[in-house]
Amino acid sequence: MSTERKWNFSPGPAVLPAEPLKKAQVALMDFNSTGIGILETSHRSKEFLGVMEQTKGRLKKLLNVPDTHEILFCQGGANLQFSMIPMNLMGEKKTADYVDTGTWSTRAIKAAELEGTANVKASSEDKKYTYLPNLNEVSWSEDAAYVHMTSNNTIYGTQYRTFPDTGEKPLICDMSSDILSHRFDVSKFGLIYAGAQKNMGPAGVTVVIIRKDLAEKSPATLPPMLRYKQYVEKDSAYNTPPTFAIYMVGLVLEWAEEKGGLEAIEKENEAKAKLLYSTMDEASDFFRGTVAKDDRSYMNVTMRLPSEDLEKKFLTEAAQKNLMGLKGHRSVGGIRVSMYNAMSLQGIEALVEFMKAFRKNA
Repeated sequence: MSTERKWNFSPGPAVLPAEPLKKAQVALMDFNSTGIGILETSHRSKEFLGVMEQTKGRLKKLLNVPDTHEILFCQGGANLQFSMIPMNLMGEKKTADYVDTGTWSTRAIKAAELEGTANVKASSEDKKYTYLPNLNEVSWSEDAAYVHMTSNNTIYGTQYRTFPDTGEKPLICDMSSDILSHRFDVSKFGLIYAGAQKNMGPAGVTVVIIRKDLAEKSPATLPPMLRYKQYVEKDSAYNTPPTFAIYMVGLVLEWAEEKGGLEAIEKENEAKAKLLYSTMDEASDFFRGTVAKDDRSYMNVTMRLPSEDLEKKFLTEAAQKNLMGLKGHRSVGGIRVSMYNAMSLQGIEALVEFMKAFRKNA
């Protein structure tokens, strides 16, 4: 059995840092010298309650979450949040504004339309989501309860790293694929949500950061598991939470602290993106980027080669070099390089070396 770690460029579930994985290995059998594994530990025990508080504390520190906001641990991924947000926050007028920048924002819009009116105020569908609309030029609907956007688009390879001023309307953002990748001001958002399996931990837990006054708006008519207020009141433990996934998020946050926090992580992500994109641009006749340069994602880099046959060959030979998970999403094809926080600069250097050799020999 091979113990060699390969370079994992999968879009999610994605690569995790080695240090948290090694700590989890020990905790699977014996968590904090209790003689009980973390998977067996009661969510009501003082040991796991300590995990919850420590994980929230680390996230609050890393993101500088203000006291006006609560940190929740939910299940159901971003897809459940697509429905919970309009259910909880649309209010009596049943209308909200949405920005359409790809598959996941489209899903959010469709879910909102089951609850009320989703006004699509900006969209890049006209050019197959290969750019980002300028949100500073948008006039938001007067009666909209909130504004919803997606920061990073994993399938199409675009990313917002600055955010619009929506005035008194709460800004809601799906940050599933780029949370913790760069610094931003949490206080400008009414709600942020992120499935952990791309940049924070394993699949199974979704982090929600919600302004306390918005959580109070949850209608009492909603089932308890769909009410944000219920999550706040029960500290995300109305039912048994995804204990191991939360524990792993805590370990990844600890790793992020030890790396130097978001400032250091942002700097490394910029270096990775610069190296990969410059390699593509120097050989743009062969590695063709698929999105507008100003809107390129630092998390998911998308490209096409001169032919699909060459793309298949590229993927086959990359795998032989232990470069895994590079196939583009089935809806768009091509090559996709997902380089979340846990993907080191050395991994991108290995990929770039392969890309140059492949082009030379093609």
